[in-house]
Amino acid sequence: MNMPTQKELKNELVVVYHRQPYEEVVEDGKTVMREPRSPNGIIPAIKGFFSHVDKAVWVAWKKKPAAGKAPDFERRITVSDSYGNYDVVRLPLEAAKIHQFYHVTSKEALWPVIHSFPWLYSTENTHWADFREVNRRFAEAACAEAEQGAVVWVHDYNLWLVPGFVRKMRPDLKIAFFHHTQFPAPDVFNILPWRDEIIDSLLACDLVGFHVPRFAQNFCAVVESLREGVVRHEAPISLPIIARPCALSEPRVTVQLDLEGRSIVIDTCPIGTAPAIIAKTVNSPEGKARTERIRRDMNAETLIISVSRVDYAKGGRQQLEAFERLLARRPDLHGRVKLLLVTVAAAEGMEVYRAEQQKIEQLVGRINGHFGSLHWLPIHLSTTPLAFEEVVCAYAAADIAWIAPLRDGLNLVAKEFVAAKQGEPGVLVLSEFSGAAMELEDAVLVNPYSRSSLDTTLDEALAMPEGEQRERMGRMLRQVQRYDIGYWTRHVLARFARLSEAPARPVADGPEVLEEREAA
Repeated sequence: MNMPTQKELKNELVVVYHRQPYEEVVEDGKTVMREPRSPNGIIPAIKGFFSHVDKAVWVAWKKKPAAGKAPDFERRITVSDSYGNYDVVRLPLEAAKIHQFYHVTSKEALWPVIHSFPWLYSTENTHWADFREVNRRFAEAACAEAEQGAVVWVHDYNLWLVPGFVRKMRPDLKIAFFHHTQFPAPDVFNILPWRDEIIDSLLACDLVGFHVPRFAQNFCAVVESLREGVVRHEAPISLPIIARPCALSEPRVTVQLDLEGRSIVIDTCPIGTAPAIIAKTVNSPEGKARTERIRRDMNAETLIISVSRVDYAKGGRQQLEAFERLLARRPDLHGRVKLLLVTVAAAEGMEVYRAEQQKIEQLVGRINGHFGSLHWLPIHLSTTPLAFEEVVCAYAAADIAWIAPLRDGLNLVAKEFVAAKQGEPGVLVLSEFSGAAMELEDAVLVNPYSRSSLDTTLDEALAMPEGEQRERMGRMLRQVQRYDIGYWTRHVLARFARLSEAPARPVADGPEVLEEREAA
């Protein structure tokens, strides 16, 4: 790789995430870049940092046109949107590389292990060399953009190998990594045949971040299982994490790992939402009219909403079966309750989720066919994504949010529902296996693996008095408002400032070790 000279290095923050920070849409025959309308999610959360640094750049992929099909795209573009002006460097990837890197290796091999579904793990079609090569290309692009001592901030599991390559290429840089997913325990993670390569790369970081303490503790336990001489520094948990007995509870959390003369900061802070923007949206005249329209169209005394994407980890089938049992044992609810199920279909090429979508659609058809009538269908299913304005008004219109993933790194839907209700009566039923359960003390926690828990918590939500609903929603609203996306941004920036004050690290076990292992 041809490295730029010191004079050419400009960016103090280099964000590395596989997706571009905008949507490409065709309008009047031309491709234009459109800012995502929702202020929530990974992309808006990261873009919020651009207004806090003098110069930052975003490194993402873009599908490379097939030979002879179309002219090549510009590698670097400048984007101007509500987050300011910033550069985006697009890494050209061939269609075959994207398929291997993302659709196969990430989703068929890594995703099941990350979410503790090892029986779904498969390497049958995986070409790890392609995954490694894509990670190397991301690392090269990041290093070419970073000024001396800059922070390279890598996001999510499919870029696990980037830190190792960056450390080898640019020892002067500070490397941070944030996991948006959960992180599994050693007995699950260590199924991966590439476990040492992944851990070597993550240990090349200066900081590794997670949403909640359990995921940080799992990561540290994996390191201890694979490396000798590891020293942990722990501290009691602190807000916004709460102490409550549930599946993901931890009384303490690791804040630093020491090994081989090096220290890695372990950071734990869940991403927040944008409650002020949500409130403004639902309180606008258009928002109020939209909320009323949704209530009218759903035509139910009690509206239950569940929003996710098609993914076996989201627990969609388990929820539908529980709703079917509710209707079977509670004929008094027929014609009075409705489930608004928004489960967004996977993008093209995600074959691993196609069977899951078919099962969900079949279940909805069975339930509607068995319990429905000419005047009432118990389930309204949408597999297309709703616009931000539509979905937050749907939250405001709903009486119960039923968020029951089998595994989830955080789940911003739960926080969005709380923000949209604005302290008005409502019930949040939330899986205790989602990271958000460690923040929202007044949510009704459900064990989505338990039929009895799914049934009893749904009954509890339906029977909860209005006064208790209001009290719970009010307390959760204060939590969501205090620990919003701005809080997370300030927290991370403070961490980056401390990294910048630390001396440069020596090269750790990086790509040279990985290449030796590959050759062996």
